[in-house]
Amino acid sequence: MNLSFFDQFMSPHLLGIPLILISLLFPALLLPSPRNRWITNRISALQSWFIYTITKQLMTPLNKKGHKWALILSSLMIFLLSINLLGLLPYTFTPTTQLSMNLALAFPLWLATLLTGLRNQPSASLGHLLPEGTPTPLIPALIMIETTSLLIRPLALGVRLTANLTAGHLLIQLISTATAVLFSIMPTISILTACVLLLLTILEVAVAMIQAYVFVLLLSLYLQENI
Repeated sequence: MNLSFFDQFMSPHLLGIPLILISLLFPALLLPSPRNRWITNRISALQSWFIYTITKQLMTPLNKKGHKWALILSSLMIFLLSINLLGLLPYTFTPTTQLSMNLALAFPLWLATLLTGLRNQPSASLGHLLPEGTPTPLIPALIMIETTSLLIRPLALGVRLTANLTAGHLLIQLISTATAVLFSIMPTISILTACVLLLLTILEVAVAMIQAYVFVLLLSLYLQENI
């Protein structure tokens, strides 16, 4: 029973072929195909408004140099949001519950922001490792602490996204299993548990959206420090 709760986080296979690539490409199928006109119906108008709102929210703290990252950050936001929400559907697999995938997204983008800062303003980027006015005896310790906090940023991004989604999926499965088991024994308790499950599902929808936004927002903040 305990092992079956974690089976949902195993990458599905068909004839020995991992299906995680198909699940990663599936969100692109939900986007309407391009037409001769920019806006052809209400869905396209809603999609354009949503992308504009996300891009504006992410690019507001950045200067004009950071606006070059608008396309990649907005695309990453929509990608994570689609995968997180699709993973809440029954009999689906959520790739963002895999720490390896989240680290593969977080590390290159974090490294790109770091290298951007070192190339454009190396003095300011290295100056973040030592706060101004630090007493001389504390300089070596603070440099080590700040360097460590800088290097664990991609790990924190990946672990945060993985842990929040994994915990939510486990809670949903535990409560849904309890609801099914208690239905024949204590129907009243089962109904109450089903209500809790409904509220938890709504909460998980919000968590899926918030975690996608937080992931991209932190990347934009790291970029802000280096431009």
